[in-house]
Amino acid sequence: MIIKIVFVVFLSLAGGLAVGAGFVAFLTVLGILPRLMQLSKTMKMIRSYEWAIVIGAVVGTYASLRDPVFILSPVLIMAMGLASGVFVGMLAAGLTEVLNVFPILAKRIGIEDRIEILMMAIVLGKIFGSLFHWIYFVN
Repeated sequence: MIIKIVFVVFLSLAGGLAVGAGFVAFLTVLGILPRLMQLSKTMKMIRSYEWAIVIGAVVGTYASLRDPVFILSPVLIMAMGLASGVFVGMLAAGLTEVLNVFPILAKRIGIEDRIEILMMAIVLGKIFGSLFHWIYFVN
């Protein structure tokens, strides 16, 4: 029994280290955060970004382990959803900027002169996919 517990603890720590290392590599090696701050012109708020990442990681870890239930007003939930969507969108924009995904994709599929249409197709696809998910799969 003790060997099973030690094995589970070891496996959990190894998984946490792997995910943590990937998260740190994502933020530092690719330069996502500096590019995001440069795009949004908020370089003076670097400490706020750092604390937001740390607090978000800790709260996210706690929430995934405990499955908390919050009773909030629908207006507050909509504001939180909007803020989360803006954050994910900005992070994705920073990632694509760093990796030059859109120009490479446009060149590969042969539509270099229509990058705006490609970007709008991706944005509208994300919007409609999210709406479909929320309308049909969320209680």
